[in-house]
Amino acid sequence: MPSMITRLASTLLLLFAALLANAQTTPGTGTDTPVPLDRIVAVVNNDVILKSELDDFLRSVKARLRSQHTTLPPESVLEKQALDRLVMDRLQLQMAEQTGIRVDDETLNRAIQDIAQRNQLSMEQFRETLASEGYSFAKFRENIRDQITITRLQQRNVDNHVQVSEQEVDNFLSNPQNRADDRLYEIQHILVSVPDAASPEQIQAARLKADSILTKLRGGADFGETAVSMSDGQRALQGGMLGWFPAGQVPTLFLPSIQKMKPGDISDIIRSPSGFHILKLVAVKGAQKHVIEQTHARHILIRTNEVVSDNDARSRLEQLRQRILGGDSFAELARSHSDDTASARKGGDLGWVNPGETVPEFQREMDKLAPGQISEPFKTPFGWHIVQVIARRQYDDTQQYKRTKAREAIRARKQREALELWLRRLRDEAYIEYRLKS
Repeated sequence: MPSMITRLASTLLLLFAALLANAQTTPGTGTDTPVPLDRIVAVVNNDVILKSELDDFLRSVKARLRSQHTTLPPESVLEKQALDRLVMDRLQLQMAEQTGIRVDDETLNRAIQDIAQRNQLSMEQFRETLASEGYSFAKFRENIRDQITITRLQQRNVDNHVQVSEQEVDNFLSNPQNRADDRLYEIQHILVSVPDAASPEQIQAARLKADSILTKLRGGADFGETAVSMSDGQRALQGGMLGWFPAGQVPTLFLPSIQKMKPGDISDIIRSPSGFHILKLVAVKGAQKHVIEQTHARHILIRTNEVVSDNDARSRLEQLRQRILGGDSFAELARSHSDDTASARKGGDLGWVNPGETVPEFQREMDKLAPGQISEPFKTPFGWHIVQVIARRQYDDTQQYKRTKAREAIRARKQREALELWLRRLRDEAYIEYRLKS
């Protein structure tokens, strides 16, 4: 399951693409083109959503759906789905403001620079691209600020409260169902929601709607188009596409059905406290071994401080490197000179290092070396180093990888369930009035 940061980066890139695909040229001044009066389409607590906001968002949704080759549902249906999403975003932004969550300009600028880089554009080209499409850079900035704000709010109120114990990981891995299923599943989802404390009549109405949807799907209706027009799920406007999940990340309630399905199959209706679910299994991938390249390395660290400058540290390491090249023992010099006391006791030995276990600066220098080579002095946040690669090997990390993935799967499943519950409560406790037909 992608991390929250990864999901945010993906969301921001999609937002940029949609904005460019749907941008409207700003009318010039001095024309007689009438400007329609704006109106309120929803009241959200003490705030309102305007028709112009809904129209802007609808254009981006339509652009994304067209890029996915999804047939657009009727305008009124799509309008209602888009307004529901805006309402949920507005509720979250209101809570963020009340609880003091702010996104400073430096953070916002970094996010926008990242979007530009991912689109292989300089910032100047990025601004020019937006301008050429008639889209306000200031408006784009505020859209990005809102998305980052919502992500931080969810992290504070949901993600940060989800804990995974070692016992949960052990239990997960000892479950024969999880141990036997190493496959990845790509899933689409439709939800017909029911409110908290729903009456029997409300539950029955939701069930009848779910039955009607399932009948249409099994009669040949397109799942993605149906999700856009009828699903209450958070991914409705993405055609209900949830993405790829290892078996352990599939919600417990869904897994028995998914494991019995073949690609293209549609599930029976699945009941949960949040409503009625229908799933489509899009594709399945088999699991593979996880083999990594480990590096056996040792290093000498000189830390800088008020007495030891960068030049001093680099000079000392250059002298030590020359002594090693001249025949002195790396291990003995590490014991005598290294400021990394933990490894110094072992002659500077770091053991077998996995990719990503060291800071990027150290990893880059270590990766340049062949076994037996010693680096030139280089700097990291910890100080100045020289590193020697002793050996490299291919290592089957599958078991540890499975354990890491199990922990991620449990956390992701808990986060999804907690987020769904939190959003429902947020909506149930709010005052919301729709005025689409007014």
